[in-house]
Amino acid sequence: MDATAENTPATAAEAPEGTVGVYDIARIMQAIPHRFPFLLVDRVVEIVPNVSAVGIKNVSINENFFQGHFPQHPVFPGVLIIESMAQTAAVLVVETLGPSAQGKLVYFMTVDSAKFRKPVVPGDQMRVHVLKEKQRGNIWKFTAEAKVDGKVVAEASYAAMILDK
Repeated sequence: MDATAENTPATAAEAPEGTVGVYDIARIMQAIPHRFPFLLVDRVVEIVPNVSAVGIKNVSINENFFQGHFPQHPVFPGVLIIESMAQTAAVLVVETLGPSAQGKLVYFMTVDSAKFRKPVVPGDQMRVHVLKEKQRGNIWKFTAEAKVDGKVVAEASYAAMILDK
């Protein structure tokens, strides 16, 4: 599931069967309502509708929270890693639902079993691997891993509810 930007198809026509082309930042912003400074996924490089997605977050020292977390030893906040997981899952939901996602938002319900294995720091490229576990009505459950250089830095299970705006 670990695709790289160089060999990831740019369009659905170039994507392997069952997958969707890359979501660049403009397409992500069409799919979900988050904006700077709270848009925490820069690209989605792999989507298998109704199954999984892989998002990328490029961690930059220019992000405002590094002024206070921690000035002498900047660390990407764990709660924002979880939010990056949720935003990647939201793109998966929107792609899965297609036109019926219009006018809906994805709301966090629960976060379970969150574990942080290694700090994420400026200069890291975090790849967020999201897997849909199940869906019942408008409730979706996911598991996710965040990786830097192929090593797991965080993991969590979480649920979201899909509601009208």
